[in-house]
Amino acid sequence: MPDSPQDQTTQGHSETWTLLKLLRWTTNYFAEKGIDNPRLDAELLLADVLRLDRVGLYLNYDRPLSHDELDVVRPLVKKRGQREPLQYLLGTTEFWSLPFKVTPAVLIPRADTEILVEEALARAGSVGELLDVGTGSGAIVISLASELPDWKLTGLDISAAALTIARENIEINQVAERVQLVQGDLAELPAQQYDLIVSNPPYIAQQEWDELMPEVRCFEPQLALLAENEGLECYQQLAAQAGSRLKSGGWLLFEVGYQQADSVQELLTAAGLSNLFVRKDYSGQSRVVGGQKL
Repeated sequence: MPDSPQDQTTQGHSETWTLLKLLRWTTNYFAEKGIDNPRLDAELLLADVLRLDRVGLYLNYDRPLSHDELDVVRPLVKKRGQREPLQYLLGTTEFWSLPFKVTPAVLIPRADTEILVEEALARAGSVGELLDVGTGSGAIVISLASELPDWKLTGLDISAAALTIARENIEINQVAERVQLVQGDLAELPAQQYDLIVSNPPYIAQQEWDELMPEVRCFEPQLALLAENEGLECYQQLAAQAGSRLKSGGWLLFEVGYQQADSVQELLTAAGLSNLFVRKDYSGQSRVVGGQKL
């Protein structure tokens, strides 16, 4: 492997780094560090730094990079090699085809969570009120607001830092007139009733912590990940409030973790909800569990 772009600067080498050469070096470096999809991450990182899209990268393979550009790339490549999530390095991600700012104050929205949005939309009438519990970046509530123009939507989170990011995302996606944010604990939901309550709550059990990918374990907020009672505590607290916080005919919908669907269905049954269902994601994993108050 040739000298890295770091070496070029620190050792005074005059070797020219073209975009293609840097892309290949970065891809190999990420692969050695155990990063999934190293080529894609390398492309996205370099495209962001150079203000190009991925097609633009292909059209500029022979372009030499300046020392200033290498100075910007160098620390980002190093941080990604240390498994810091690419989305935090870029500061943005996409969810439901919408742009979202993300920082280590919030979980990175995952594509699997779009299943929860799909199921909420399938049960939403033309007008109603919705509560998103543990809103984080606001990805779920903002995505639903983009599809439900006549609904009143609320995002609840205990973290002031997360709500700051959610407010920015509300402005970015121009839904401020229909989405309000509330700081509070999911153990005591706002004292009103909703047509839909949705939540992707913390559901990682302590005993599962060491098995998580370094990107999650070392960088994403534990507050939004860990839950007591083998990961079921938040589901227990929310299910216990379903009877008083749902309108007649209203739905409670959860994203669930690995092998939690059966336990969460039992909680919803004990809470008196009916029409229970489980929706799998596109990899075949049980992803959303829901029930209705009759």
